[in-house]
Amino acid sequence: MSNAQQKKYLVTGGAGYVGSVVAAHLLEAGHQVTVLDDLSTGHRAGVPAGAEFIEGRVQDAGKWLDPSFDAVLHFAASSQVGESVVRPEKYWANNVGGTTDLLAAMRDAGVRTLVFSSTAATYGEPDEVPITEDAATAPTNPYGATKLAVDHMIGGECAAHGLAAVSLRYFNVAGAYGAYGERHEPESHLIPLVLQVAQGRRETISVYGDDYPTPDGTCVRDYIHVADLAEAHLLALDAAVSGEHLICNLGNGNGFSVREVIETVRRVTGHPVPETAAPRRGGDPAVLVASAERAKERLGWRPSRTDLAGIVADAWEFARRRESE
Repeated sequence: MSNAQQKKYLVTGGAGYVGSVVAAHLLEAGHQVTVLDDLSTGHRAGVPAGAEFIEGRVQDAGKWLDPSFDAVLHFAASSQVGESVVRPEKYWANNVGGTTDLLAAMRDAGVRTLVFSSTAATYGEPDEVPITEDAATAPTNPYGATKLAVDHMIGGECAAHGLAAVSLRYFNVAGAYGAYGERHEPESHLIPLVLQVAQGRRETISVYGDDYPTPDGTCVRDYIHVADLAEAHLLALDAAVSGEHLICNLGNGNGFSVREVIETVRRVTGHPVPETAAPRRGGDPAVLVASAERAKERLGWRPSRTDLAGIVADAWEFARRRESE
């Protein structure tokens, strides 16, 4: 890549799961990358080699953001749904307050392009699936509410100040990309939890409800490979238009049930995975599947790693890699 094509990006939260994979993709595309992360939930090992690393809070982004940056990719946020219910003040301060400060720093520095890590939690329990971007937004927890509030803030910033912004609403992100994968503590995502059972780190996997109106009675979710997700972020940078706030769902358009995930882990790993029946969790919709038609039309995005066994295999390889660290 020539210097004329090389760009410079600030990745907030770039030591986290999705942020680290996106940072790696940006570097592979020949760009300069600065990762800003306070390591409260991110990991220094997640920062790709070749990226400049700044240990700091997104609220203080103005200390480092200057006109040399072409865009910001914003992942820094608190993201545990359960915690958001018992500590909502943390989520409003970090997710909304932090983004308020970041947008001000971007205005001051004249950085006019933003890609924002949003979430399907903005929709709450959908009336119809697959879920389109026109669906009603009715978050059922403070995490989703804060992410929706940020989307509203970004929309206002675009209209008033000419920001070019794309919000990407993820469904269930899974898999790994080489040395970059899920390192959540505590872990709350299904695939790494089931893999922990296969590793012998957890005795059993809890199945929360087996009487949903789905083919096998368990919840159905849309799983998207983290590398497909990363590619969408690079496409979003090119698709951003001054004064427009584009919102796109990211999912593979297919749903897999909890039982299908467990069976796939058994098959991929060759290990038994004992399961325990547990009551339904409040607020768990039976089916959450995305329509990603807008991302295909506006970004030119096509997920290519949609096979559940492939997603699980990549996550399994990363989990075993972590065992030897």
